[in-house]
Amino acid sequence: MPAGDSQPRSRFAWCVTGSGHFLDEAMALAARLPKVDLFLSAAGEEVLEIYKLPLDALKPRYRVFRDKTASGVPVGMLYDDVYHTVVIAPASSNTVAKCAFGISDTLPSNMFAQAGKLRIPGIVFACDTEPVVVTKSPHKWVTLRPRRIELDNVERLRAIDFCRVVASPVELEAALDARLKELSLAWNTSSS
Repeated sequence: MPAGDSQPRSRFAWCVTGSGHFLDEAMALAARLPKVDLFLSAAGEEVLEIYKLPLDALKPRYRVFRDKTASGVPVGMLYDDVYHTVVIAPASSNTVAKCAFGISDTLPSNMFAQAGKLRIPGIVFACDTEPVVVTKSPHKWVTLRPRRIELDNVERLRAIDFCRVVASPVELEAALDARLKELSLAWNTSSS
């Protein structure tokens, strides 16, 4: 893949965190978007492996940026007008809390913070959005009951400028579809 694009703000920055909540569905949506780069937290990298989405399988489709620098060097591409949208999908409750309180100490949370400061829209697929959440763990379906703090953090995140919070794969697809229309872009129709 080429190192960059000549068109300003021509790419999606898709961030993966330590949540497996609808990870397969989220990654399937990422695969349908034009020009997507992946930004992985250390936990996101682990979760991809656990859910049988190894980096070697993702690299032919995406440019992959890993959380390997203390200052989040890949975030600088936001300043170079490479990205028009930052997506965090799925977003762990840890990442939601960090984003809601302005903490940017991982690659995804740093991408989110800097995108907001640059007025680049963000879409966050939060995992703990209802009093009862049924989600697939690596081996089976489990029922979780988010605490008030997790639910409050989702609401806090909804109030952040340039951020749209979604709570399901259907809402994520709708938000991405709306963003594509705003950008006069279309979903990929090919499987490669």
